[in-house]
Amino acid sequence: MSEQTDSNGSERKASADNIVNSSVFKLAWPIFVQALLAMLLGYADTLMLSGYDQNAVGAIGNANQILGFLTLAFTVISSASGIVVAQYLGAGQKDKINRIYTVCIAFNFLLSLLISGVVFFGSNMLLTLLHTPAEMTGNARSYMRIVGGFIFTQAVLDTMSRIFQSNGKTVFGMIISLGMNILNVFGNYLFLYGPLKSLGLGVSGVAVSTTFSRITGLCAAFVFFGLFIDGRISVKYLKPFPKDVLKTLLRIGIPTAGENISYNVSQLFVTGFVNTLGIVAINTKIYATILSNFAYLYSLSVAMATTIIVGHAIGAGNYDFAYRRVNKTMRSALIVSACIACTNFMISPVTLSLFTHSPEIADISSQIIGLGHKVLFVGIFLEFGRTSNLVIINSLKASGDVKFPTYLGIIAMWSCTVVCGYILGILCGFGLVGIWIAMAADEVIRGIIVAIRWKHGTWRGKSVVQKQEQGSLSDIPLH
Repeated sequence: MSEQTDSNGSERKASADNIVNSSVFKLAWPIFVQALLAMLLGYADTLMLSGYDQNAVGAIGNANQILGFLTLAFTVISSASGIVVAQYLGAGQKDKINRIYTVCIAFNFLLSLLISGVVFFGSNMLLTLLHTPAEMTGNARSYMRIVGGFIFTQAVLDTMSRIFQSNGKTVFGMIISLGMNILNVFGNYLFLYGPLKSLGLGVSGVAVSTTFSRITGLCAAFVFFGLFIDGRISVKYLKPFPKDVLKTLLRIGIPTAGENISYNVSQLFVTGFVNTLGIVAINTKIYATILSNFAYLYSLSVAMATTIIVGHAIGAGNYDFAYRRVNKTMRSALIVSACIACTNFMISPVTLSLFTHSPEIADISSQIIGLGHKVLFVGIFLEFGRTSNLVIINSLKASGDVKFPTYLGIIAMWSCTVVCGYILGILCGFGLVGIWIAMAADEVIRGIIVAIRWKHGTWRGKSVVQKQEQGSLSDIPLH
């Protein structure tokens, strides 16, 4: 009996070592590329339609705004799956992993089927609620019915991506995203400018291309899972239905999804504020956000990589290692993100001019460049806070401490970003700079609070894995 126990303990330690001893960079760079590709995939349809039909661009924009909001429902399970899977792998509880995999996939599949039906049959109502212009409604409806009708592919694919990441296989998500981008761009070309242009499908053709790329990506994900992941997905793991697994996933996922929804709604308010400031502020916000995304994607990828390691360490019961790992990541992430933000600020007259060389906005280009330069200066402070939040908040959630960062985020978003943004930007007349200051204050204040919480160790002991199931990996070195 003791030999069997020792054997299980050794296997558990070896399994955790594989992930815990991985470098953050090794896990992070594929996540960075995947996030960048995902962002480009979202822009590809719009960019390629811009030379085809301007009304079509607006139609796609309206459709994607609705679809993007609805897909937040999937994050309830997909975000929780990453945390739960990482902790159980770290604890060596492989007998429960297959059940967790199956519940995650099945729940998101069924939920997304319901949403697909709502989008397909309720597209007219949804577009009316968004006040979509009549000349764009037809194209927007066609796009929504095709892409939204197959939205379950995105839901399951997002969950599979989380599973890959939790297993340390971050490169799989990158490969799938790259393949999807290539297929989508090629398909768009065929329908808009190539041999299939004669079909006259336009927006519908773009929707077919997007959907086909996602279906192909999902098929590739299941192939990767079968070949490289030590686990199975099967209906037999749902009999009897594992209510305890679903309850754990919802307990972790609902607060996380609530925070995401709150953030997206607060950003709608910010967009509304900026829209009252005129075309200069509107365009500057778009360009400054694009430039800032480079620092954001870096911080996000490092945070996600650290989350994987922390989840495994917490599952193995090694809280001290998790504490040291996050502190080490924080130091390097703050330095790099600050360097990117400072570089963005210093070269902004050059980079912003790349967006403003068009003759149509020549008369306001100097105003955009000047305003953007000020905004990106504030962005330096914003990135300090945002990097802290991404790394520490995601690590808190990986440890099982999900409620505190969620409540803090919702309070800070609405009190700082929305209320103070309106006061500084609109009432006090500071415009876009005032709104950016409010967003920076939100990030910095939250960053300080969560850093204090991490230091005090309130998150210890909140693991979703039962303590008696955890092993000890106190001898893992910190690399």
